[in-house]
Formats: sequence, structure tokens, C-alpha cells
Amino acid sequence: MSIYEQALNFKRKYPKTIAWRIKAHSRVAQMHINPDETVKYVFACQKNAHSYEIFRTFVIVVTDKRIIVAQKRLLFGYLFISITPDMYNDLTIMMGILWGKICIDTIKEVVMLSNIQKEALDEIETNITQTMMALKLNDKREVNV
Repeated sequence: MSIYEQALNFKRKYPKTIAWRIKAHSRVAQMHINPDETVKYVFACQKNAHSYEIFRTFVIVVTDKRIIVAQKRLLFGYLFISITPDMYNDLTIMMGILWGKICIDTIKEVVMLSNIQKEALDEIETNITQTMMALKLNDKREVNV
């Protein structure tokens, strides 16, 4: 299943999540998937700190190697962020009245993902946390060998 199909399935499952132009954002993410990577989970949301900012949709892809945050700009170009296990610190969930937020804390920045339907927060947290913890554990095992 393609990144676009998975993002579309997420949007169908959680229709109150605010996300636009999913197909264009998915193409950017697909360009950066390496041949040895496997896509594990995909969702769409806004990347900003405030719920009233609704024009910064991103597609987030959790692979077996990293987290990809991708956005196709409106006129030209795109924005791409790769969060590898060595850069990942922790994840915070905040639930409000209408939507929830996820804060992915990295060594360099905090990635704020917002306008996510409340019911999706647990599923997203589980997928990100399990993947990143498994990757960090594998990295520690390789260092100790």
C-alpha cells in the first residue's frame, strides 16, 4: 500500500483531523523513502503550535528506520524532516476539547503536530513509541557487541 493510500485511510478513519493536499505531501515523503526502508505507519496533520493555524499540513511516515515529516509547498519546493532514533528524545501527547497535539522532542528541535482527532492520539503514540524504542534498543545492542 502506498504512502498516499495509508494517509487517506488514516483521514477516513479519523475525519475530524485537519489535513489538506495529502496526495502532494505523500509524493514528497515517497521520494525520500530509501530502498531498504519499510513504511510502518502513516498519518496526516498540521505542523504548528496552535490549533487555529490550519494551513501547514504535513504527512508523517514512520518507517523501520526513522520518522519522516514531509510537506509539498503550495507554489514550489517542499519541506522534509528526518528524525532518526539517535535524534529522538521523547513524545508528549496533549488532548484538548476538539483536537489533540503531539510533540516529538528531538535533540535539535520540538516538532509540534496538531489538529489531530482525539481518538487517533493513542494509535499514533503507540506506533511512534514502539518503533523508536525498538530502534534505540537495536542501536544500543550494536554498540555493545
